[in-house]
Amino acid sequence: MNTKTSKKNFLNKTLLAGAVAGFGLAFSSQASADSYTVQSGDTLSQIAASHQTTVEAIENLNHISAANYIYAGQVLELGDTSQATSSTTTTDSTATTSSSSLSAADAAAKETIAQRESSGSYTASNGQYYGRYQLSLSYLNGDLSAENQEKVADAYVAGRYGSWSQALAFWNANGWY
Repeated sequence: MNTKTSKKNFLNKTLLAGAVAGFGLAFSSQASADSYTVQSGDTLSQIAASHQTTVEAIENLNHISAANYIYAGQVLELGDTSQATSSTTTTDSTATTSSSSLSAADAAAKETIAQRESSGSYTASNGQYYGRYQLSLSYLNGDLSAENQEKVADAYVAGRYGSWSQALAFWNANGWY
């Protein structure tokens, strides 16, 4: 799980510039119940998870064409989040990640890592690491399915960090997990 391309590094550095030290602080400011003011270090997936909506819904409401291009201070309309779903659709249309067994913070951390590692794609590869969480091919044991990637990533994070939130804290400090 090392850093990937220089383009990805540039994007990550841009997103992390001025990032807050604590994960919980990333969600600290809202303009109103139906809007959210983006804080430094926020991602749309974190915002969506914390407001029980989807990245796609926020993108559509705010006419955002690229989820990685939000900025601190931007006010995002959230719409009516009372009818939103609890799962987050990934950028790879072949699979959906359910966050029902994770806390909201861990689900947001998991999605953040997936977006940073592979832009949410289950088929992303850099030759050594593969999939949504950029796992070593040896960990996947030849099964590249979305279900196996989810299972293996959860086991890897539980064994190494204890939680997705702790894995994200490590990622924020080191640029990889």
